[in-house]
Amino acid sequence: MHRINACAFWLAFVLILGCALTLAAAEPTKLVPPPPAEPTGPMWDLQALSQAPKVYPADDFKAEGVKALFYEGLPYHGQPTRVFAWLGLPKAAPGQRVPGMVLIHGGGGTAFDAWVRLWNDRGYAAIAMDTSGCLPTSDEHRKHPRHAQGGPAGWGGYAQIDEPRQDQWAYHAVADAILAHSLLRAQPEVDPQRIGLTGISWGGYLTCLTASVDSRFRFAVPVYGCGFTDEHSFAKNVLGLGPERADRWMRWWDPSSYLKGATMPMLWVNGSNDFAYTLNAYQKSYRMASGPRTLCIRLRMPHGHSAGQTPKEIFVFAESVLGGGDPLAKITGQGRTDRQAWVGFDSSHRIVKAELNVTKDLGLWPDRKWEVLPAELDKAGRVTATLPTGTTVYYFNLIDDRDCVVSSEHEELPKP
Repeated sequence: MHRINACAFWLAFVLILGCALTLAAAEPTKLVPPPPAEPTGPMWDLQALSQAPKVYPADDFKAEGVKALFYEGLPYHGQPTRVFAWLGLPKAAPGQRVPGMVLIHGGGGTAFDAWVRLWNDRGYAAIAMDTSGCLPTSDEHRKHPRHAQGGPAGWGGYAQIDEPRQDQWAYHAVADAILAHSLLRAQPEVDPQRIGLTGISWGGYLTCLTASVDSRFRFAVPVYGCGFTDEHSFAKNVLGLGPERADRWMRWWDPSSYLKGATMPMLWVNGSNDFAYTLNAYQKSYRMASGPRTLCIRLRMPHGHSAGQTPKEIFVFAESVLGGGDPLAKITGQGRTDRQAWVGFDSSHRIVKAELNVTKDLGLWPDRKWEVLPAELDKAGRVTATLPTGTTVYYFNLIDDRDCVVSSEHEELPKP
């Protein structure tokens, strides 16, 4: 009996095995390709970018007091690139080494020679490079023409997200800024240990990225631009990529993925109603940076290259870090008990006025109406004010005897 059962078992096993082999032969296995591997390792090779790039003449471009040049950028689609820049040096005593500035323009702009001269007149060497493969024009309102070796076009590079990382705009723009820094450091008239960075709008965004990657800068000043792009007015550009591609853009190109690496002092300059870089994303960005921070949030500051180049606070901040000048006021603490709000401060210059900026609006940040109210300033380094009923957001501005503004962080009040 047991022997018959054993024979039946093995006969059934052979039949099942035969059927399985027949089916396998009739329907070959379909291989599903794995998803593309996430690139590993550092995004930018700082060791290579820290070497001064090769420079080429740009004799077709002339501007008073500054030199036009091209320098070698990173390859784009395997082909060499060149970056246009203006380089200017101030008058200095023989043998004297001067501080320097790297200047990054914003959307719709290019390298501005006047911006370089603005810093030269204050005793700084400066370099302003184009980050989108364009050339300057005599008419500032005309679209800046691209040149054949310009690399990827800006700004944001959303449509480039499926290209290799090294062929996308943000990768090249940050590399161009680091190379400009290396070129400026290589000038014999420049003190390589005293160089700062500032950028406007998209240039402020790039300043956040560049400062996070290149620790050689002594300070950084992003004007308007910040991270958390999926939470400010450009969010539709990111979210429109779809979930996976949007997530990839944020991981690769948003400053929020890098700002913890920014350890130098930073001055954050913006307006209360900026149409692009709203205060919610701005606050998340400056809180993420690792170094000391100072805020300057001017009420309804206009957005533009001219407005972003000239805030007095930027020059005072630069001189305090690089030249031993008096610093901006420092907010030492802030808080609120019910409707009583306060900030503490320390300042080497007299604070002549304190203001409470409040809004009772909700909704889109650029559309909110702000009201300026007086705040009580005491001699013990403290400012207090009572918040009006209905306040949704508030912050303080302190103005010193140089007319320099320093701001507290804004606070959003709980909804009633």
